Amino acid sequence: MPTLVFVFGTLKQGFPNAATNRGARWPGNFRTEAAFPLFLVGERHVPWLLNAPGTGLPVIGEVYAVDEATLRDMDALERVGHPDGYVRQGITVVPAGVEPGTPFRVQAYLKPANTLAPQDIRLGPLAEYTLAHAALYRRREP
Repeated sequence: MPTLVFVFGTLKQGFPNAATNRGARWPGNFRTEAAFPLFLVGERHVPWLLNAPGTGLPVIGEVYAVDEATLRDMDALERVGHPDGYVRQGITVVPAGVEPGTPFRVQAYLKPANTLAPQDIRLGPLAEYTLAHAALYRRREP
């Protein structure tokens, strides 16, 4: 059974890590039901969605239905389980548009709020990670 994943940064279609995301995209864009702080962080300008619901802005992203192998690859890219990694957890999103849509639960990659040093913030909070932001992104050195 596929897992629904909300992607807000480099895993979006046409963005630097999209090749890792082999899921089937749901049509349209979605936004987090709650506000979350989305920042570009560090010298690599990595997009961080902090696990601090109720602060920041509702964040626009995409929803994908992914199989187990793709989810494992996405977890590896996002360093789930590593001290400096993201935590994959459930959040609620709604279709992004003029008309309010029905909320539903998805998985998302969030950074623990206590891991962000204020001096590492390069930009944000943001409502959406754009191609202009992605142009600043630098991949992790091997």
